[in-house]
Amino acid sequence: MARPWQGDVQILLEEPCTMDDLSRLAFFRPFPEPALAALAAVARWRGFDAGQTVLEAGDLARDIFFIAAGEVRIITGASGGQEIILNELGPGQFFGEIAAIDGGPRSAGVVALTRCRICVIAAEPFMSFALSTPEASQHVMRLLAGLVREKDARLLELTVLPVRPRLICLLLRMARPHASGGLVVSPPRPHHELAARVGTGREVVSRTLSALQRDGLVMAERGGLLLPVPRKLRAEVEASYRATGAG
Repeated sequence: MARPWQGDVQILLEEPCTMDDLSRLAFFRPFPEPALAALAAVARWRGFDAGQTVLEAGDLARDIFFIAAGEVRIITGASGGQEIILNELGPGQFFGEIAAIDGGPRSAGVVALTRCRICVIAAEPFMSFALSTPEASQHVMRLLAGLVREKDARLLELTVLPVRPRLICLLLRMARPHASGGLVVSPPRPHHELAARVGTGREVVSRTLSALQRDGLVMAERGGLLLPVPRKLRAEVEASYRATGAG
């Protein structure tokens, strides 16, 4: 049964998360049940439907969210009201750790892309667990280091690269190997979503994709975008970095 609105977040499901549930989550799988007892006592399941807000940017709550099923999108706003997509997360991943560590407000919003089942743990018991468990502390530190590296790379892209190589970088990150060779971005993403990821407008993305298709670097096929010669795309990005002096 749907719960009442809590601010701008509607929780479809809220129920206890058992010890067995917790030990099946990827983050907690390596740890014995006695180490998880305090967390299991406070962990809760929450469910969200596709399109619903999980977190609002600026929210002061410090819970940490562990995704068991479904996908979420991390978003932020830019001047002029433009939405920027920062990342997408799926089962086995988690979010909210930065606010749990520094006590600050949420730096970005989170929206459910699909129906989600998420385990929620308050900051205090989670931080007590992490600080008393070296393996958990190391995992969180590795995650944060990875986030810093990724943000540095994205910031460099947005700062020095024109739209075309920025879009190429995004397509390469989103792609996976194709059965006939090359890479494929599947399912195809709408142009406004690609624009939100690279900091430009939908029309600019449409024109850029058309140019990449004319150059034989991108091919539209049923169910996705084929990148037939990824090495040429990577070479173009590297050349663009060199041209800016950042390569």
